[in-house]
Amino acid sequence: MAQKNRDLALAATQAFRSAPLGHFYQGKAVSGAGPVYDVIEPATGGVLGQLHDATEEELNAAVGASRDAFEIWSKTPGAERRRALNRLADLIEKHADEIAAVECMDAGQCWRYMSQAALRGANNFRFFADMAPSASNGQSLPTPEHLNVTSRSPIGPVGVITPWNTPFMLSTWKIAPALAAGCTVVHKPAEWAPYSARMLVELAHDAGIPDGVYNLVNGLGETTGKRLTEHPDIKAVAFVGESRTGSMIMKQGADTLKRVHFELGGKNPVIVFADADLERALDAVVFMIYSLNGQRCTSSSRVLIEESIHDVFVEKLAQRVANLKVGDPFDPKTEVGPLVHARHFEKVCSYMDIAREDGAAIRVGGNPVSMNGGYFVQPTLFTGANNQMRVAQEEIFGPVLTALPFTDEADAIKQANDVIYGLAGYVWTENHGRALRVSQALEAGMVWVNSQNVRHLPTPFGGVKASGIGRDGGDWSFDFYMETKNIAFAMGEHKIPRLGA
Repeated sequence: MAQKNRDLALAATQAFRSAPLGHFYQGKAVSGAGPVYDVIEPATGGVLGQLHDATEEELNAAVGASRDAFEIWSKTPGAERRRALNRLADLIEKHADEIAAVECMDAGQCWRYMSQAALRGANNFRFFADMAPSASNGQSLPTPEHLNVTSRSPIGPVGVITPWNTPFMLSTWKIAPALAAGCTVVHKPAEWAPYSARMLVELAHDAGIPDGVYNLVNGLGETTGKRLTEHPDIKAVAFVGESRTGSMIMKQGADTLKRVHFELGGKNPVIVFADADLERALDAVVFMIYSLNGQRCTSSSRVLIEESIHDVFVEKLAQRVANLKVGDPFDPKTEVGPLVHARHFEKVCSYMDIAREDGAAIRVGGNPVSMNGGYFVQPTLFTGANNQMRVAQEEIFGPVLTALPFTDEADAIKQANDVIYGLAGYVWTENHGRALRVSQALEAGMVWVNSQNVRHLPTPFGGVKASGIGRDGGDWSFDFYMETKNIAFAMGEHKIPRLGA
């Protein structure tokens, strides 16, 4: 099965890998003329192919195509946009296995998770397709003297910059609502995992989305990404990635007063009280940090455990972590695959020494795994830590969990909030009053009680503090991609002040 999945990925990307990967704009592939960089396979460390960093002229051409297409797409009836996006969803479902295999190949993600990722991407398009006909709808807000009527209109061409951890699904999260709203898109995917994004833009073309509506440029963040975020014709930038990069993008877009939407880093706490269903909590804790190779913005990378159950829970946790199967991401039995790139591998491994220097213990794992030249690391559990240590404060973004004891409810809340991030939080308790108090007190954009992260598309997704700006999901997405206008109609002879009469 593993070899079959790998062969599927290689076949699906053969055309992209036969020459350095270029770009796709104005409805056609562009070979690219900029500098060339290697695309590395995480599971082997070998070169999969190469890609071009877009030149300034190529970036300008993609933005120009998006600007010109906006005049037509923004006026396309919502029902027609809905049909186009549903056709794209159909094609994603048809090619779901190929997309999943490609995510295993260039992102190093495990088949057991990616086999559903493309279908989730199709659902994203279907969800926002159904919202397209009503996207411009507003509200009637009457007063005794005026009728206020609001409406919405697409903001214009937008830039979408997506990460390498689950490239396809995260691209659909951003691009589907933008297209449904009537915006046109210039997409820059992560240079470490570019292939599924190229598949998506070509499927969109095959689905009949008009030329120039959805464009893709490859390249590095410091060159192509910077040009995109600074371009005056790009009216908004949606970015998923680390907080430091989000700060840079905000600075780059400041001169053109660009609207930004950021989904950034996290150091998310999962709080386990003594009265919790401990087996279910254990399942959720392990899943939320070790799935997706720990490369998940909403991962529960800190587990806060009530003192009375701390040792028992940590013992069970250690047994589960030691049993995790590390291996070939194409193998359906693999639970933890390779990290995405040598640079990220080195960063994650550096935290083993940082933990020791700060006084934490490595209860499980802590070492690289030698396997086919890939970037594998053992699933790791730090114990004996406190919340001031770097392994409790900094986003590691790997299969690494830090366990922390707490004394009571107030201590749990204090430790949970004592980080710069605020993306997600998880609370495990059977006490409903406590669940309400703690979830309200957590400084996070999202909280799950007695659950792992279960995404529901109509709900708002996003963080506070250094974890982001804005919300995805449902109507919140349209708040970002659209401008709201209010028109006030006088309903009678209301009094108008007279000056100079």
